[in-house]
Amino acid sequence: MYDEEKELINIKMASYWASEYLGKNVTASNIAYLVQYGRIRKYGDNGTTLVSRSELEKYYNSYSGQRASNWKEKLGNDLNWALSFDQYKEAETTKHVHRLHPYKGKFIPQLVEYFLDAHTDEFKKQVFFRPGDIILDPFAGSGTTLVQASELGIHAIGIDISEFNSMIANVKVDDYDIGDVRNELKRITIALKEFLLDAKTLDFESELLSELYAFNSHNFPVPEYKYKLRNGSINEKKYGKEKENEFLPVYNQLVKKYNIQLRQEQQKTFLDKWYTSHIRDEINFVLKEIGKIKNPQSQRVIRIILSRTIRSCRATTHSDLATIFEPVTSTYYCSKHGKICKPIFSILKWWETYSKDTVNRLVHFSKLKTNTFQFCITGDSRNLDIVKTMELVHPNLFRLVKKQKIKGIFSSPPYVGLIDYHEQHAYAYDLFGFQRHDDLEIGPLFKGQGKEARENYANGISEVLLNSKKYLSNDYDVFLVANDKYNLYPTIAERAGMKIVNQFRRPVLNRTEKDKGAYSEIIFHFKSK
Repeated sequence: MYDEEKELINIKMASYWASEYLGKNVTASNIAYLVQYGRIRKYGDNGTTLVSRSELEKYYNSYSGQRASNWKEKLGNDLNWALSFDQYKEAETTKHVHRLHPYKGKFIPQLVEYFLDAHTDEFKKQVFFRPGDIILDPFAGSGTTLVQASELGIHAIGIDISEFNSMIANVKVDDYDIGDVRNELKRITIALKEFLLDAKTLDFESELLSELYAFNSHNFPVPEYKYKLRNGSINEKKYGKEKENEFLPVYNQLVKKYNIQLRQEQQKTFLDKWYTSHIRDEINFVLKEIGKIKNPQSQRVIRIILSRTIRSCRATTHSDLATIFEPVTSTYYCSKHGKICKPIFSILKWWETYSKDTVNRLVHFSKLKTNTFQFCITGDSRNLDIVKTMELVHPNLFRLVKKQKIKGIFSSPPYVGLIDYHEQHAYAYDLFGFQRHDDLEIGPLFKGQGKEARENYANGISEVLLNSKKYLSNDYDVFLVANDKYNLYPTIAERAGMKIVNQFRRPVLNRTEKDKGAYSEIIFHFKSK
């Protein structure tokens, strides 16, 4: 359908046009998202949704179409836009096991693959790693390098100071009896539903959702409300607060009716503070059921599912999931969704969703894995004896390391004063009783970005490289991904007895449209002096 006078086209035609205009696949769902969230205006009636082609063109020009030229103007002509991987959709940058668990600060798998695989181009003029090589990631994080090494037929060793990070990485690359995982998940889900039969939380949530649906449909109609927000005809802060207060008595009445316990009696731990009493009871129940699993691989991956579940069930707003501030135990105006939202009172929905999603991701990755070895050690990369540790934890990799040296490193060290890596998963440390080593983190947020913090950071990264060199081949290649705004990496290379032979600067595209600032990072290529 096409309206020549207003340039109006339907969703399907809009997806065809956008795909041709941008040179990449744009689905009807992508266009519907723009309408739903008020990025472009909705036209049409009688159930037919139309959009303006000119408005769509204006949107893409302002947001994505001109980013390459605009960013190069701000960041410099040496910006390598090919390394933005702008052509990939989110589903591809979070493919298979890469999204088994949220992790703040990870790089996308396509960046790792670019430097590890056997292709060359105008920027990458030689092949650095080949199938059968061993690669090291001394800041393994959630295991992105290990996963991509497995896809490419490369052995990999990871090291991370965080026990939980190591657990995530190893769960991603482990082998599973999928039938056993499915059976255990089914058993636990049935048991959880039986546990909830006597609870009032599901009935409470059902009635609360019904009330919210009616209230939001009247006060925050989709997509009209969000379009009005974008064109400035509504004061979001004032209107949102008014409607939040208007709905609050309805919420309080339902809480009283179902005798819902909003807070736990104790506030000593993260789990005490950030979860409602009902959620905590369900977490404890599922954890006890997981303890009954006999297969250690199945148990580990299901523990990750529980961790992913409870992360989504914290008493916080939807816009604060990554960085939480204060517990939220009542309905609230949600700027992310443009309506009144509620806290979560049962883990069941997320548990079932993530259980299914995890199994699908494991099955997908199992078809891509190669017959190679990957393992992440929990330890301090500044002084860990890799060979001796591997002998204890992974005999196959131990024999390989004894036979052939590690060919190189691909890693993304922590940035100075940006993230507290233990604290981002505080709930998991409480849940599983893992020991924390916050004091051994290099460049954590709690130490800031001052002169002393920067000096300690440079020393820490240098010490990691010096220790790693003991296990590297003579012709090693080291790639470190960093946003070096303090120009520390030339000093780091010097202290580690290495030299920077090349660097690739790539744009880091916005994760959300709220952050439109031009931002880049450098992939430093180190070799021996």
